[in-house]
Amino acid sequence: MASHNTAPLVKPSLPWTQGLAFGLKVRAIQTAAATTELLGLHSRSPETEPDLVKTYSVRNHLPVRVFFPSSYDRSSAKPLPTLFTIHGGGFCIGSTPDDDAWNRAFADKHSILVVALNYGKAPGAPFPTGLDDLTSLYLAALEDDSLPIDKAGEGRIATCGFSAGGNLSLSLCQRLFQRREQGVQPASCCPRAAVSVYGALDLSRAPEAKVATRQFKPDALSPPRNSSNDFLLGMAPMFDWCYLPEGQDLTDPLLSPGPYANRKHLPPHVFIIASELDMLANDSRECAYRLASPEGKVPQLPAKCGRPEPGRHGELELNDERFHWQRTQGDGSVRWLLVPDVLHAFDSLPMRNRLGGEETMDDADLKTRAYRDILGDWLIGTVWAT
Repeated sequence: MASHNTAPLVKPSLPWTQGLAFGLKVRAIQTAAATTELLGLHSRSPETEPDLVKTYSVRNHLPVRVFFPSSYDRSSAKPLPTLFTIHGGGFCIGSTPDDDAWNRAFADKHSILVVALNYGKAPGAPFPTGLDDLTSLYLAALEDDSLPIDKAGEGRIATCGFSAGGNLSLSLCQRLFQRREQGVQPASCCPRAAVSVYGALDLSRAPEAKVATRQFKPDALSPPRNSSNDFLLGMAPMFDWCYLPEGQDLTDPLLSPGPYANRKHLPPHVFIIASELDMLANDSRECAYRLASPEGKVPQLPAKCGRPEPGRHGELELNDERFHWQRTQGDGSVRWLLVPDVLHAFDSLPMRNRLGGEETMDDADLKTRAYRDILGDWLIGTVWAT
């Protein structure tokens, strides 16, 4: 396991003025986002809307969005492989509609039912409240007979989360496998695969230490990818303070699944995807290598993820082990994909539009389509093949 001596093992105290400032700033961001949503100011396409928006009594304030494949006959009883997605936002902001375009495209292209789960946001819902929300909604969706989720045998179910959602994807699976181990739910309730996309997988490591492992290419790429700063660095301390209870153990596997999750509490198949130009990339890289190691250890790796040179526009690097590999483990596997020359949240339309840069946006769109296809083919051809 990698050394984490650069950060304390529990959440440190802050001056009350700093904590108050963090809390007020996050509340202001949340209020602005809610107002924009209420007034319908988001530029969303009707073509990406979900087929259903459902609420469950276990969390009736947290609606779930459901995307049927366009080719699916909803009058049939045919079960569908199902992907549960979890949006990002630093555990504090963001909403399920943020991923509508991704969810709709994935459902239609791969004939997979997509269920976008919801969860409460910090500081009003600190750890582990969001995880509790996701667990309750996941189980409620499984019990919903109106959703054609394939639960036969071991089931054809997977989870996938983005950024903070990547963390929650792995943590939700841990919670579910622990429940199965305790005999409180059947094996068919557990996902066959967990996917993390540019996940915030290690909250025990200081943000400054993460930036030191990030690849910067100021002279090689167009704006905004040529920046010498990581836009997450200014927000990470604020989001962490809001999400973490005072004195929280930062090595809790449900909080920092990257370095601390027990492999037996994760699905047989795990796919870790990261953005090269992202201070979180190394957390994902170390997680993938640790889970793929029989000893559960991270090997000696280059100090920075990826490479200093730019790659080709719109193309992934599938023949370079720095960017891609897959390891088989009995009836399971671990897969790693580092998407070259892209920023954190490159596949998110709201974030892409906010950051701008015509060349950057086109490159991100092409790579989003490419990795999404790889993920869909992997789920169908590897995870659910038997």
